[in-house]
Amino acid sequence: MSIDAQANLRTIRDVLRYAVTRMNEGGVFFGHGQADAVDEALFLVLRSLQLPLERADLFLDAFLTHAEINAQIQLIDQRVRKRVPAAYLLREAWLQGYRFYVDERAIIPRSFLAELLKDGLAPWVQKPQAVADVLDMCTGSGCLAVMAADVFPSAQVDAADVSPDALAVAKRNIADYQMARRISPVQSDLYGDMPSKRYDIILCNPPYVTDESMAALPREYQQEPKLALAGGADGMAIVRRVVRGARGYLKRGGLLFVEVGGGRAAVEQGLKDVPLTWLTTSDGDDTVFMARQEELP
Repeated sequence: MSIDAQANLRTIRDVLRYAVTRMNEGGVFFGHGQADAVDEALFLVLRSLQLPLERADLFLDAFLTHAEINAQIQLIDQRVRKRVPAAYLLREAWLQGYRFYVDERAIIPRSFLAELLKDGLAPWVQKPQAVADVLDMCTGSGCLAVMAADVFPSAQVDAADVSPDALAVAKRNIADYQMARRISPVQSDLYGDMPSKRYDIILCNPPYVTDESMAALPREYQQEPKLALAGGADGMAIVRRVVRGARGYLKRGGLLFVEVGGGRAAVEQGLKDVPLTWLTTSDGDDTVFMARQEELP
């Protein structure tokens, strides 16, 4: 950016306008919580300045220091030229009102299952206070485990992932929410190294991106751990194992909730023998399914 152009950026409003233009011109992809360039610019600029998004109007005409303007230009440049996701640049992601630390060791928190979890998985879970044991399989950053511990106040939560790097991020979020006594990180290849235990609820947002889709991912997604995304030829490699192994880890009457993106057709093809209930989210009726312990294979 030229010195003259930089000198024209004085207020937060100026920087936001500049960021939106750069993102739109650069063909940035939005898929980590923000819908478009305006939302992305607001998130990147305001949160990098430690300002609240919900009160943006109070600060739009505030003047920035030269150091702040230079820092903003560098952030916007990394977002546009290198396609680094905003959450990685800020080391921060938000999910259903919860703030989480995140870096390149873990997938950026995003989940339609989180919408259902925030409502206590009602009406399928009728007494949240009666839930004693929860497993968050493929926990990644630990976001769903933290939400589960918050929503089910009596529950002990196991947060399992095969990746020690992801678990390091999860441990930080568990500590940030002061949940260390209630959430236990477990390194396990799905059920392979899990303790002999049964759960009221198993949550899972597994890797479900097909091989074909992996090859066509936007550059932003390519910066996330492939282990957290790749689901094999039909996207079902991990989903199958999660469902086939769940019965022995659920209590009688226990419930399995699994997120599969738009993969309903592949799930129904691959799990024809399993009665599944498809739940409604803001993304429709083909994103999250539920299965009951007694009906699982």
